[in-house]
Amino acid sequence: MSDTASHTVKSFDDDLAQLRTRIGEMGGLVEAQINAAVDALARRDVDAAMQVVAQDKRIDAIELEAERLAITTIALRAPMADDLREIIAALKISNMLERIGDYAANIAKRVTVLAQSAPIQPSVIIPEMARAVAAMVKDALDAYADRDPAQAAEVCERDRVVDDLYASLFRSLLTYMMENPHHITPSAHLLFVAKNLERVGDQATNIAEVVYFSATGRHITDRRKQDDSPYALAEERM
Repeated sequence: MSDTASHTVKSFDDDLAQLRTRIGEMGGLVEAQINAAVDALARRDVDAAMQVVAQDKRIDAIELEAERLAITTIALRAPMADDLREIIAALKISNMLERIGDYAANIAKRVTVLAQSAPIQPSVIIPEMARAVAAMVKDALDAYADRDPAQAAEVCERDRVVDDLYASLFRSLLTYMMENPHHITPSAHLLFVAKNLERVGDQATNIAEVVYFSATGRHITDRRKQDDSPYALAEERM
């Protein structure tokens, strides 16, 4: 595998190591951004929320570095097979992490408005969603670092939990708005917050799918089809 085998040109190994480092750095930042944005929302701390928005520029800058490094490595080294898959994976993952950073910033921007209204009861689901998606991002990136397709597949399965939390919050907020028109504005903003968290879960799933392909050369859908085969279903019933 490309993460354990040594290349003839040592600088190639250095390029791949730098690329992994950039992805790891971005991952740590976006995890922190998600937690900081939701914490600022819970505490109704506008200043902390604006710090999250400002920090998004750093994530954008690292993504550009990762993109340049990946493109340069492809141009200079002409990688093949596992190496090429890893570089393309890093390129895709850096873009997905940048999007997650944007979602965290979007959540933080809502704090200014929500801080001006009284807290509403359904908002207690938001921290639970945030913990779930932040854990998905972390585990997807751990799978990337370890080239672990099994862990990547497990992350994909957890997206259903996030979707269920979003659906539950949507129903609660809809009822809340119907009961009292004064709740419409804060409830609408909370729906945007929840939708951004749901999209973070989608991006974490996308990262995990890329990791799975990078490590195995197969798409995660191929694995699911195999698991749904009559033989696999028979084994489940035993």
